[in-house]
Amino acid sequence: MSHVLRDDKVMSKVHAPEEQEIETGRTLKEDSHYGPHLSSTSFETSRPDTPGLPCSSQSTPSPSEGSGLLSLPWEMVTQIASHLPAQCVISVLPKVCQALGNIGEDSTSWQLRAGRLTGSGVRFPVGSREGYDWPNACLEMEDLITCWEDQATWVDRHTKARDDGKQAVRGAEVRGEEERRGEADQDAEGFVFAERAVELGVDAVMEVAFEGELDMQADGQRANSKERRRRPEEAAAVAMVKEERCNERGPPEAPEGSEGANPQLGGGGAELGVEEAGQLRPLSPTPALERVPLPSTGHYAQVNSVLLIGGEGAVCASGSRDTNVILWDLHGGRDATPRMLRGQGLTSSHRGWVWCLASRGPLLASGSFDSTIRLWDLGAGGAERGMISTSAPVLCLSCQPDVLLAGTFNKTISLYDTRLAEPLVKSLQLHGKAVMCLAADEQYIISGSQDYTVAIFDRRAGKTLKRLRLRSYLLSMCYQNGEVWAGDNKGIIHAFSVRSGVLKPLSQFDVGHTSLVTGIHKSPGSLYTSSSDRTLKVHIPCAPPRTLCTLNYQEGVSGLSVESGVLAVASGETSVEVWRPCR
Repeated sequence: MSHVLRDDKVMSKVHAPEEQEIETGRTLKEDSHYGPHLSSTSFETSRPDTPGLPCSSQSTPSPSEGSGLLSLPWEMVTQIASHLPAQCVISVLPKVCQALGNIGEDSTSWQLRAGRLTGSGVRFPVGSREGYDWPNACLEMEDLITCWEDQATWVDRHTKARDDGKQAVRGAEVRGEEERRGEADQDAEGFVFAERAVELGVDAVMEVAFEGELDMQADGQRANSKERRRRPEEAAAVAMVKEERCNERGPPEAPEGSEGANPQLGGGGAELGVEEAGQLRPLSPTPALERVPLPSTGHYAQVNSVLLIGGEGAVCASGSRDTNVILWDLHGGRDATPRMLRGQGLTSSHRGWVWCLASRGPLLASGSFDSTIRLWDLGAGGAERGMISTSAPVLCLSCQPDVLLAGTFNKTISLYDTRLAEPLVKSLQLHGKAVMCLAADEQYIISGSQDYTVAIFDRRAGKTLKRLRLRSYLLSMCYQNGEVWAGDNKGIIHAFSVRSGVLKPLSQFDVGHTSLVTGIHKSPGSLYTSSSDRTLKVHIPCAPPRTLCTLNYQEGVSGLSVESGVLAVASGETSVEVWRPCR
């Protein structure tokens, strides 16, 4: 995601407090990304009575040298730099001069920034600080906050408008029912009135009728006045809810290119706004994220797994209970054409439910309840590359550079070399029940089982190092940089450290899920969790996690995948959607 650094922001963060004359040393004009915004701005300032010392690209000045920014104590310089966007510190300051480039190497500056992003009263990182990737963590957190905190605000505002609209509609329905009852009473009165007409005479009848007409006109004027007093947002929300109810009875065919339904708003694809002069004016600024619902023409049964592949979230693979694996080219957006992968001799991808997916490079692997793993060549458009028969349904997969790992229903973890005619390399029995999730690197295999245990196996030593017993069983798992984050069958998130072969519990977090945690993604600066409780949550990965946004769905969420800031979600029966930064 790009960050635009404006002149006024840089000037306010970098310049000395008093009014100063800017002396141009080397500016940021040469940088192609930030240049248009900083072409007239220099990081070197000078006092009127002392010439400024240009920032050297060959040496790092000491704090006492010069009279500009670099003459300040280094601690103050790092404090100032901690208020610049992380992307600027990483990619722009090193191009200005070596001294400012050194700020990106100062872990203290990054820790100050991280503390400001996570807030007070929390621990970050949750695990060891040794060798922690502070720059990337801060960059990810800034992007996450920019996208998802704004998204949460947008969702809250539109949800409130929707709820207000529903309340207004209910009130209108009550008033309508009262009016209908009043009309029925008037009809009854009219019948009696007609019977008495002969008795009253024509003049009396006309007088009574005229008085009734005046009363009706007064009622109409009061109703019109109340309608004019209705807030524009309320009127728009009322219109939206009415449209939603029409959609529940059977929506008309949507025009080409129309928007899909927002999962947060529920039902219908109506966009909240104020209709004025024939145009729909949004109630709030456009959010930083774009929601891309993939066409419903893909799967016809529940989607169990999604996986972003190809770098930059360019391609999404989905596996379903309809026995198919489908590839989606996300460059097509809402018009993406599904490409179904067909197994040799089959009209579908598998003969049973597709339960899990994994990939590395051009290889895509799919595991199924038909006790097979099928291999697909992404470089050849998804052509089948081979098939591996297993001894039981495949529940989880992990692709490593040298081996493919599979966890199966019969308590087994199998290691395969996909280049061999007989691919099975080794089978491990680490658990007493089905293997529900696993993760690995070049040295360790970590697995969770329905027997309430999590185990770590040393691939090089060929032995089990430790097995921990939990009060719940793990369903989803993510392993990166010496930390394992996993979700269990009770909605709890577990964090473990892996150091020198020791699997150590760090903490457990209740982030608000009330049922199975079906998917989890953890990186240095982000945490995503999904659950069968119909929610997906986005968090800052501190202790306790700071939840930025909760997406609510009408059906349980089966899984998620994250790549380069792009999020893919499997929700509902056949639904797959993608969230990505607006272009």
